[in-house]
Amino acid sequence: MLKVPDHQVAGHHARDGKLGPLIDDSGRFYKPLQGDERGSKEVAFYTSFSSNARIPDHIRRFFPIFYGTQLLEASDGSGLYPHLVLQDVVSGHHNPCIIDVKIGSRTWYLQASEDYIQRSLKKDRETTSLSLGFRISGLQIYDSEESGFWRPEKKRVLGFTADDVRVVLRKFVSSNSPTDSDSEPDCSFASAVYGGSTGILAQLLELKAWFEDQTIFHFFSCSILMMYDKEAIFKGMSSGAEIKLIDFAHVVEGEGVIDHNFLGGLCSLIKMISEILTSPDENPNKTCLQDYEKNHSYLENGTTE
Repeated sequence: MLKVPDHQVAGHHARDGKLGPLIDDSGRFYKPLQGDERGSKEVAFYTSFSSNARIPDHIRRFFPIFYGTQLLEASDGSGLYPHLVLQDVVSGHHNPCIIDVKIGSRTWYLQASEDYIQRSLKKDRETTSLSLGFRISGLQIYDSEESGFWRPEKKRVLGFTADDVRVVLRKFVSSNSPTDSDSEPDCSFASAVYGGSTGILAQLLELKAWFEDQTIFHFFSCSILMMYDKEAIFKGMSSGAEIKLIDFAHVVEGEGVIDHNFLGGLCSLIKMISEILTSPDENPNKTCLQDYEKNHSYLENGTTE
């Protein structure tokens, strides 16, 4: 039995008669192929990635498992439609806290159409993509059984400033309510989620080490999903913190060149999370951001400024 995902925080939703992804109870995620070349490009990426012997096993775990493609009844009622069949990466989590982070100061690639480049460039400039090297595309933070999830609207998320992003990354690992604007996020779960040998920071650093060497692919407009179970922490269990890379409709061949655009954004995200771990009680400040940008000019590589 196919159903609409409960924990999708970004992208096209299969609601109100619209075409969007579906899931089943066996842990699979069915993503409709985009009608233009993006659909075929994403299938080509998954096919290439799955069979490429140069991808280390410890890196493969950061990507959804690919099960091929399948014709399914579309969520919009339009009939049979081709879908990517992937691992449902949140299926093992109960009431998961999730942040979708689109990586890269530049989300467009040279081979794209001029219209796509201009639309992407506009969004990169209007969000934190240019200033931080990444932007938050969507999120949900579990509050309580009574309140459910805090899910800010898409327009609000895309309007996040650099300071907003810092606050959200702190709210993500706090025990106090994410809707409480009268108190600072306490970051009480930072060490359990971001820290430790298996936490999100360690996973991001492992991914960074690969991106410092890999020249197979360039990942434009891809996202890192960060997720964990807050309720598990309350019960004294492991947070289940993990990251997954998703959305590969704009991946291009690396042609022997390091993907500095993705690497730069990844480094920026790592730095921001590291600061939360080392100074959980400090308020966000703009001076830190300015100093970081001066020393990391690669965040602006590839722009037309």
